[in-house]
Amino acid sequence: MTIRNNLRRLRFWELALTAAVMAMPLIPAAPIGNAFVRAAHAQDKKLDTSRLVSVGGDVTEIIYALGEEGRLIARDTTSMYPEAALKLPDVGYMRALSPEGILAMNPTAIIAVEGSGPQEALNVLKNASVPFETVPNAYTRDGIIAKIDRVGTLLNVPDKAKALEEKVGADLDAAVTDAEKRPEAERKRVLFILSAQNGRIMASGTGTAADGVIKLAGAINAVGEFPGYKPLTDEAIISAKPDVILMMDRGDGAGTKNEDLLAQPSIALTPAGEKKAIIRMDGLHLLGFGPRTASAVRDLNAAIYGG
Repeated sequence: MTIRNNLRRLRFWELALTAAVMAMPLIPAAPIGNAFVRAAHAQDKKLDTSRLVSVGGDVTEIIYALGEEGRLIARDTTSMYPEAALKLPDVGYMRALSPEGILAMNPTAIIAVEGSGPQEALNVLKNASVPFETVPNAYTRDGIIAKIDRVGTLLNVPDKAKALEEKVGADLDAAVTDAEKRPEAERKRVLFILSAQNGRIMASGTGTAADGVIKLAGAINAVGEFPGYKPLTDEAIISAKPDVILMMDRGDGAGTKNEDLLAQPSIALTPAGEKKAIIRMDGLHLLGFGPRTASAVRDLNAAIYGG
């Protein structure tokens, strides 16, 4: 079966998930001996980013925040902010990239968030000698700063990156400090639901973007006993006792409606269900962990506690 057919099969189900949600870091093999020396020299060589493709909504936001959007010739499907980015050609979903579509843009380089793929597509790009640089992805304050630093280094604008890091860091610190003023005993339990198709609740445990932003906003992940995302039984949902249910606002009318979610017995029996406490936020804003995360923390805190 050809690589093109494999990509089509992957795209069918991968597109149902969001960029920031299910991505796993790609870990390259460590170079040894002379290969290590060659890799070091390659890093010293300035990357040609005159015709740049960005992959990952957070990466694209950072490029715009640095004022370097003039280099961009294309972006991936998750890069929906700022609005100007939507005018760029779309090369596909970050987890189901089309190497043919990217190469057709004649890029000089690709900058992608960790977890982009699939590996077959990356191999095609590598064989075509197109530099493919990755940006680390961690759902913390320091993780955001590391992203900005990496993108600034790749674009060779360290001064701009430093200024943006200071601005973003100070804004996020202020938002988190304000959220942390709430006493532990008053903090609400939040259940982040990724999907609820056919009554099957897929929820966020630890180590996810949802878990990270819930904690930064001064709340508690109601199901923080397992890593990643997993389907929950009715018993697990009831036992979690969420005060609030958090979901992404897809903006297209797709997904489970509030009334359908509240009609599920397991949800109806929770404090969130009884109070009809459901919060929906833009997925990229909420889970992107980019320059706007301080705003996401404030908005989520206000939605949970009022304000």
